[in-house]
Order: sequence, then C-alpha cells, then structure tokens
Amino acid sequence: MPDVLICDSIAPEGLAILETAARVTVKTGLKEAELIEQAPAYDAMMVRSATRITRPVIEAAARLQIVGRAGVGVDNIDVEAATERGVIVVNSPAGNTVAATELTVAMMLALVRRIVPAHNTMAQGEWQRSRFMGNQLYGKTLGVIGTGKIGTEVLKRAQGFGMKIMGYDPFLTTHRAQQLDIEAATIEEILRRADFITLHTPLTKETRHLINAEAIAKMKDGAFLINCSRGGVIDEEALFHALQSGKLGGAGLDVFENEPPTDSPLRELDNVILTPHLGASTEEAQVEVAVDVARQIVEVFGGRPPQSAVNLPPLPPETREFIGPFLPLMEKMGSTQAQIAPGRIESVSIDYCGDLSGYDTSALTRVFLKGLLQPSFDQVVSYVNAPILAEQRGVAITESKCARSEDYANLIVTRVVRNDQGRERVRQLDGTIFNERDPHIVGIQGLRVDVVPQGTLLVIPNTDKPGMIGRVGTILGEGGINIVGMQVGRRAVGERAVMVISLEEPVPEAVIAQLDAQPDLFGVRQVDLR
Repeated sequence: MPDVLICDSIAPEGLAILETAARVTVKTGLKEAELIEQAPAYDAMMVRSATRITRPVIEAAARLQIVGRAGVGVDNIDVEAATERGVIVVNSPAGNTVAATELTVAMMLALVRRIVPAHNTMAQGEWQRSRFMGNQLYGKTLGVIGTGKIGTEVLKRAQGFGMKIMGYDPFLTTHRAQQLDIEAATIEEILRRADFITLHTPLTKETRHLINAEAIAKMKDGAFLINCSRGGVIDEEALFHALQSGKLGGAGLDVFENEPPTDSPLRELDNVILTPHLGASTEEAQVEVAVDVARQIVEVFGGRPPQSAVNLPPLPPETREFIGPFLPLMEKMGSTQAQIAPGRIESVSIDYCGDLSGYDTSALTRVFLKGLLQPSFDQVVSYVNAPILAEQRGVAITESKCARSEDYANLIVTRVVRNDQGRERVRQLDGTIFNERDPHIVGIQGLRVDVVPQGTLLVIPNTDKPGMIGRVGTILGEGGINIVGMQVGRRAVGERAVMVISLEEPVPEAVIAQLDAQPDLFGVRQVDLR
C-alpha cells in the first residue's frame, strides 16, 4: 500500500477515506529540515496552510506522487518544483466556497454598520449611538475583482442586498457577465466607481500589490476594501496610510502579507476589521476540503487523474466520466509500446476514433506517455511531467481524431516511431474497451488480436506457417512456463504474423534466447504489465 503523510490537522472524514487505500501517518508541525528527512518514505503528502512544501522537500521525496492542499491557495507549495518532478498538486477549489463567501459578506456588513467598534464600546459600558452612524448596502456599487467560484457567490448574495455589481476577471466574457446580470468592467473602472471592492484573486507576480498606493488614489473617497483571498494582493503599508487619512472608509482583511501580522500598524485603527485567516474555518468547510482532497489522492493511487490538479489542465465532469474507463487502457498501451521494441523514441502519434473524437483526449495522451516513458527514467513519470519529459527529449507528439471506427464504437490507434541503430521502425498498437470498462488490445502492427493487457505477455512476431505454435509451446513447456492464453494475428499463410501469449509469470532470459534462436521468429519481446 502507498504511504501518506498528513502534515496539518484535517477532518477525520478525510483520514477515513485515505485509510481505505493507504497507510496514513499524521505528523504536524514539521519544519523544512524534518520534512526533508521524512519525505523519502511517502507517496503522498497532505497539508493545509501551515506546512510549507518547498523545492528541497519535493526533491528529497523520490516516491512522491501527489501533494494535496486541503483548501484553495497553494502558496505554501512549490508548484514549479512539483511539476518538474512529476508530482501532482491538487487543491479543493470549491470546498470552502460557501465559508469564504459568507465571511466576505460578513465583512461588508460589519464595516458598513461599524459593528466591531460599536460592540467594543458597549463591552466597556458605553452607549454612543450617534458615534456609529452607518450606511446601507442597498443601492451601492460593489466591484468584484476575480469572478471565479467565490467571487461569483459573493456577487450573487450582494445582488440580494440590492447592490449594483461590476466584475473583472481575465476569463469573464460578455456572455457570462450577462448571465450573471453584472457589468463587465476593467480594474481601472472598478477602482474609480465602486463603493465597495472585494478581492478574489490568487497571489501571482501579476496580482502582488495589485492594490497599492497608486490604485488606492484612484478609488472613491470613503470606499471600502475587503480581502478574503490571498495575503500580498494588497500593499498593507499603503492601505494603512489610506485608512489613517480617511481616504478609505474602512477595510476588512482575513489574509496578510506575513501571517501572523504581529507588528502590523493596521491593528491600531478602528476602521479596519482583522481576522486570523478564517475564510475556510467552518466545520462544514473543513470536512468538505478534507474529503475532496483525500478522494483525489485515492484517485491518483488508482491510476486516474484527479479532479482539481493545479498543474494539470482541468476536465469538465462529463469528459471525465466518458474518458475515465479508457485511462487504464492507455497506460497499459503505453507500457506495452515501451517494451515491444528497442531503440530511441522519436515520435508518437495517437488517433482517437469513434465517440472519443468528440471529447478532449489530452488526459488520455498524458496517461499513454506516462506508461511509455516510465521505463526510461529513474524519476517518477506522471501525468504532470510526461509531456515535458517528451518535449525535452525532442519526441514529437501528435493527436488526430476520426468520427467513425469500422469495427468498434471507439478505437485508439497508437504509433511509436523509434530509431534502432540508424533504422526507423514504427510500432502500431490498437486498443479499445469492452463492456464499457474492460481494456483490450485489439491490434498489433495492423494484425487483429484480442488481448487483455495484464500480467506477463510474450509478443512474438513470426512467419505464419504450420508448426509455429507447437514449436513455441514446446519450448515454453520444457522451460516450465505455464501458458494462460494465446492470440494469433495474421493476414494470410506464409506472411508475417504475431503471437501474443499470456503467462502466469515472467519467462527466464534463457528461454527467451531459445525462442529467439528459432527460425521464422523475429524478435521475441516480454511485456511486464504487473
């Protein structure tokens, strides 16, 4: 069983899911040096926001397949290093959506009605109604910078208060803005016109200090600013001066450039609300993110791509559902292609025929490359780095689609071109699934077969002539090798053919050499799919 290291506290429901597929160890509070020492023993790590998975940690973890972040942001994980090493990084982008949305709305209400300072004076025995005159949300303009899952849920609730909504997102189309009944705007327009601005962006080079002194100067006098996304999106020094001078009416921050913000001057102000990164801190959200990420880790252990990998292209649910049964087939076909011919791989082409042609098949190609390349590398080859490794070695990858397959509802044709001692050789392998889930290899070099890709296979190109099967069977029998099944593909007597023999165990090299010495057998290859 694989081993999983839990680095931060997660909900028991997530642990229970992991324990169905792995050995789980919980060690919280580990520093980088301790993580580097522990990392080589684990196939997966799961964190929240406290533990940092740095490049040295990832490079020390030779077995590591996946790092799971029980939450949205992955600032504490070196995604670039993980991608280079073929480590999948997953998060839970929807698990804390409601929790973060409700905190954002709570910040808006608390700021506009001055709830926190009013409470503080009441707690001191004072009664100062006139001091805490507030405003209403109704009729005000809210600017939402980042209209992803959380930003969209915030604006929907703000519409319930009767607010006018402006939205900016690099991927916000005019059609989508119309669907949401909001105005698609630029950041500049939001800064100039919004009474409230809420930030829902990741922290990147482009968004760091997105709200700085220059941006604040463009905002309306008395505007309110809320950040429940990532620390560092706001220049906190510039924000302090804007709040202190009265340029801004107030701000609500749940995230900070440095956490905890022990020396922040923002703590001195009464027109700011500060919370200790509580966006995901509801009991319901903690269960959801733990369960979500745990399931994705189990998916990866089962040879399937996860739902929310941050370093893999996303797949719509309907695509995942349709192509899912083909994933085991593609990895087996890739592994078989890796073992049936010698020589340096120069190019790969994959034809997707039938219903598959209407879907995004990039995940299938990645899985095929994973199986094809892994025998050539000491490092882990995964869905993440397989295309990168192929590109680095000059291997050309092409996909093509055809709407129909003559004999099957779906057929996948793979061709791998190799350079073997100066000669170019092409190996073709065709596959499909039966009963909506069972992988079968149905063609080798254009010759029809029906082989279940599992266990140990002997692939034997030969001349189709009487006595060939008997000769092979005799050699294997004398070598103590038990045959489970055999398939023969041919076109006509006397032409090139192929035998595929399923075995219970690998064949000793001496027996392989004996087979290779036989006339009319051409390059016996043993394929290990265990």
